[in-house]
Amino acid sequence: MPSSPTQPAPERPAAALRPEPAERARTVATRAAATICAPGVEGGRVLAHTVTRAGQVLLLVPADGNIAAAVEQAPDQDLSALLMVSDHAPVPLRRPVRAQLWLSGWATPVRREDQRAALLAFAETRPAEVLLDVGRSARLLRLDLAEVVLGEGGEGVDVSPQDFATARPDPLAAVEADHLRHLAGSHADVVELLATRVPAEVVGPAGVVRPLGLDRFGFRLRVERPLGHIDVRVPFARPITCAGQLGAAVGRLLCAARAARPS
Repeated sequence: MPSSPTQPAPERPAAALRPEPAERARTVATRAAATICAPGVEGGRVLAHTVTRAGQVLLLVPADGNIAAAVEQAPDQDLSALLMVSDHAPVPLRRPVRAQLWLSGWATPVRREDQRAALLAFAETRPAEVLLDVGRSARLLRLDLAEVVLGEGGEGVDVSPQDFATARPDPLAAVEADHLRHLAGSHADVVELLATRVPAEVVGPAGVVRPLGLDRFGFRLRVERPLGHIDVRVPFARPITCAGQLGAAVGRLLCAARAARPS
């Protein structure tokens, strides 16, 4: 397992609830930015990847690429490989990478008789046009997991492959980016109000508060300071279970923030 690159600063410890590592790992796995490496192949191109509802990691690679060739040449077509997925903030930040996920195991072709079921499972979690190219310019592989590591501030956290397979992504994962972009672009007043829930000593005299993340437990904010940054949580009154509950949860949070502001 390669050493992880520079990660965002750890979140400030708090009593607020937050996702378990397996849930965060599954959420990061939904992000599109990914690359794969294997012995003799660094930075292989990934056309698309997904984790199915059953927890199977599937990926599409160019049929004429280095990874497809390495799989063909590997004993029993089982290639030791590492899939790296990056979670980038959808709004401008000095350090935009919020988390990285390392999925290591063995890449092998999906058998022809299993391809239809695998493609349907792939499309269910990540409908991608490139699925139509399987058998022509794209190769469908599965990655049998041996190790899962989540990098999200500080050192990486090990997640068991079993916990990863049975966990579910955050229910806001698909809508988070649009909500954060709208918040950052059109609602500076709301960001300012959320910032009042952050202790003044954390923000400091020169700190700038920006939206960083949104999940079923609440908002994550980044306080950018001249010599670094710190990430903090502003929780909902209670975790939500679906995107349909988001508006009410945000409304309650903002009402509480307004009520707590000095007159």
